Amino acid sequence: MEDVLDVYKRSADPIRPLVCMDEAARQLIGETRVPLAAKPGEVLREDYEYVRNGVANFFMFFAPLEGKRHVKVTRRRTKKDWALAVKEMVDVHYPQAEKIVLVMDNLNTHTPASLYEAFPPAEAKRIADKLEIHYTPKHGSWLNMAEIELGILGRQCLDRRIGEFEVFENEVAAWQTARNDSKAKVKWRFTTADARIKLVRLYPSMEA
Repeated sequence: MEDVLDVYKRSADPIRPLVCMDEAARQLIGETRVPLAAKPGEVLREDYEYVRNGVANFFMFFAPLEGKRHVKVTRRRTKKDWALAVKEMVDVHYPQAEKIVLVMDNLNTHTPASLYEAFPPAEAKRIADKLEIHYTPKHGSWLNMAEIELGILGRQCLDRRIGEFEVFENEVAAWQTARNDSKAKVKWRFTTADARIKLVRLYPSMEA
């Protein structure tokens, strides 16, 4: 925990950008009947029946000091999907970075080993060498600022039925553009000093 909190205290550095990564999935929900449009004094009315059209997965890469995020929507959430998303972050979004300081949870797909399953060894090592990885502790995903952005995405964009993958992808892209244009940031205030007071139960007890 303190490792991640120390990372958050660092000043912005364009050659060592801080990026928080998290992922989530949403079920694609289609309509069985055309909803009744909203009218003055009335809300949109949908039939309670719906059609399951599979699942859309999305990787959130959030740079809190820059107010910039990139959401990669995929049809699956395999090791290869994660590896491809990380490669895009390295080569497309931060090609000039010496190291990307990457904060994420320790899901079994979120490891350099996934890069070696997706790419030849030389390419996997090239990508891995660009990463300075800091894992949030078990049950400590709340320390990941990308989780905050996923919550905002859910409330602002995904709080309704979306039945088609392409529509889902376009809606997320539009949200991303609008939020990046506003340069929305997260003001992180929880520090190591706070943790030692408020979460003292998590620290080993020292007997005199």
